[in-house]
Amino acid sequence: MKTRMSLLVAACLLSICLALKPNERADGWVSIFDGKSLDGWKAAENPATFSVQDGAIVVFGPRAHLFYDGPVNNHNFKNFEFKAQVMTMPGSNSGMFVHTAYQDKGWPSKGYEIQVNQTHTDWRKTGSVYALQDVKETFVKDNEWYTEHIIVNGKNVTIKINDKVINNYTEPDSISNGRSPKKLSSGTVALQGHDPKSKVMFKDVMIKVLPD
Repeated sequence: MKTRMSLLVAACLLSICLALKPNERADGWVSIFDGKSLDGWKAAENPATFSVQDGAIVVFGPRAHLFYDGPVNNHNFKNFEFKAQVMTMPGSNSGMFVHTAYQDKGWPSKGYEIQVNQTHTDWRKTGSVYALQDVKETFVKDNEWYTEHIIVNGKNVTIKINDKVINNYTEPDSISNGRSPKKLSSGTVALQGHDPKSKVMFKDVMIKVLPD
């Protein structure tokens, strides 16, 4: 009986694994960076700012933004989780954008930026919902890998650093009902190249789609 039950469990697990796509995990997380190339991503303004080295996206160069343009959910997310392993070099600034859209030049006009910055001169530090609900404290150090985890659900944005909630922002109706593109809606995600002196690395970049 135990043998039959064990075989049944093994068969169920195998069927689940076979049903998953190559970059998808059983817990719903999907990798959107293959660790080898920028396939599925589209760089704007200064594409040379982005490269892949040792399994990580290296962001180092003039202002540029790297937008996810791949097949997962047709690169359009409403309620979702977005996370990556991140490492900042001293004095560096970057960002992780949500609900944004590709544009050729300039700072993205659509969506929210979640700050990546431990020691850059900008006082808005890692985990800030940039210029909307900012964080002044730093929770990690430069030259160390950490996890930055963003959860977007309805009008709420939660940011975790190494599994600790450090910011929880709820969008007010006054913004949602306005015409400004700086509001929660839906869209893709992006990584920021802030300036030529900033060097930041991202790896294990993943998305989990949540129910609408």
